[in-house]
Amino acid sequence: MGYRRIINKRICIDLSCWMVQLQRVNKSHCSIQDKLYLKSLFHRLRALIALNCSLIFVTDGSIPAIKLATYRKRLNSGFEVAEDETNSTKTCSLRRNMGSEFSRMIKEAKSIGLALGIPCLDGIEEAEAQCALLNSESLCDGCFTSDSDVFLFGARTVYRDICLGEGGHVVCYEMVDIESKLGFGRNSLIVLALLLGSDYSHGVHGLGPESACQIVKSVGDNNILQRIASEGLSFAKKTKSSRKQTQRNSFHPEVNAYGTDNNLDRENQVLHVIDAYLKPECHTADSDAVYRVLAQLPFQRVKLQEICVQFFGWPPEKTDEYILPKIAERDLRRFANLRSTSSEVGVNPPLCKMPVKCPVSAIVKQRKVQGRECFEVLWEGVYGLETSIVPADLIERACPEKIVEFEEKRALGKKQNHRKPRTKKSENRSSSTVAEVDLRLQTLLLDIESGSNDGFKFSYPSTAVTSEDNKTATATAVQSENQDPLFAEIQGDNYCNAALPCDIDTGLAKKHEIIDLLSPSPPVITRKLSSCNVISDQRNLVIDLSESETEMSPEHVRKSRELRLFLASIRDDIS
Repeated sequence: MGYRRIINKRICIDLSCWMVQLQRVNKSHCSIQDKLYLKSLFHRLRALIALNCSLIFVTDGSIPAIKLATYRKRLNSGFEVAEDETNSTKTCSLRRNMGSEFSRMIKEAKSIGLALGIPCLDGIEEAEAQCALLNSESLCDGCFTSDSDVFLFGARTVYRDICLGEGGHVVCYEMVDIESKLGFGRNSLIVLALLLGSDYSHGVHGLGPESACQIVKSVGDNNILQRIASEGLSFAKKTKSSRKQTQRNSFHPEVNAYGTDNNLDRENQVLHVIDAYLKPECHTADSDAVYRVLAQLPFQRVKLQEICVQFFGWPPEKTDEYILPKIAERDLRRFANLRSTSSEVGVNPPLCKMPVKCPVSAIVKQRKVQGRECFEVLWEGVYGLETSIVPADLIERACPEKIVEFEEKRALGKKQNHRKPRTKKSENRSSSTVAEVDLRLQTLLLDIESGSNDGFKFSYPSTAVTSEDNKTATATAVQSENQDPLFAEIQGDNYCNAALPCDIDTGLAKKHEIIDLLSPSPPVITRKLSSCNVISDQRNLVIDLSESETEMSPEHVRKSRELRLFLASIRDDIS
């Protein structure tokens, strides 16, 4: 199944099982030096953190006395199994070697977990037994372990074979499914372990899985343990009396290798195995150790950065790049749960009035990651994280108002972009219009000059206004009669390119008046022009008139009005 089954769950992790799995995946010496098993653990944890899984590490304690023979065999240490090791009543549990390579790996894993805010519960004996107790007492929603006897200890939900990445999944086993579909309860599973063998029992010689299942089903889950307690395993031969190997109904030869009649010891050992499964050595649900791990620990960002520098050689920025988006997604899921819970009790406050501030500030853009609809969001108050990508369905549950706000902004942007762009034709028209304005202006000025009845002459320099640089077009009106002595030198063809100064070295200054020819009703000029500067661009036309002694002629008034109307029409076309 997908990850959805474990979202927002509190899960116990049999840390030893995980480390064995990750170590087997990376078997080379190089992988041990580079700590690839630890990197794999880190990425697995960050994936679970993003799903808002509250994790608890559980480690193994001492080796149970009843398991010593199996433990020696697994280590392949070469030691012979002693007689007292086969009889758990004569031995005690064995403390693990805390200085071994595997113990060092467990310590490293615990340090990373602590920096990520994951508490660790050190078990008294078996870690899977402690996980099962927490699950059966409803202190966690499930257990991550690969030990099959976790159901014999009382677990109800077990997760195995977690796979990350695209199409990631987690295999989940439910005790309720085993009971309903297979017909085996916890008591039946314990008897199957006695008949077929487990960490605590060698099983019955010559009895296979099919026969053992038929025997257990014939008795039933409610009565199977009482049957074992009263008859031992001898009842198995009654159901299989037709087969010679079951008539002996003996344990594995390894148990009876000493040639003595140990029927009583075997019966006591069977009862001890049953007690080991039903009453394992664990921290009780009301113990201080369990209370401590149920408390939520803070995320230690600086500590995690130091650990990643030490173990992986990562700079702090790389560590933040890996973990901060997952922390932010976890916080958003918690916010979504808060809103969902409020809605269930009939309280639906708006986003701005929630008791906890939404970590999402705004949606930046819509994304699709590996075929899944997502949003790139802007975060606020998440350890300085700016943006990251989160699933769209999470945003819909946590803050649908942000989606509405994003859609409105996007629609407004599209509406603004729908305005017709300026075409080439209009650009050419604009440039040609400016050229036409310049040409028409020059023509009107020539008309004014040639048609003047009042003796005024307008001239403009050869560098008149063009459409390229919008230079100043200058027209100089010179009085033909009673010319000012200061300007007597400007005569004939020479005056065309002469610039009338506004300040004369002798101290005489001409007072200027600015008239905007684009205004709808300009004032009437009642003074004679001694100089006129016409300044033109695409939007404005201004004439600089120097103070004179005589009035403007009616012809000049008419020409000015015509020029004004023409420029007004050009202005409307350009705008």
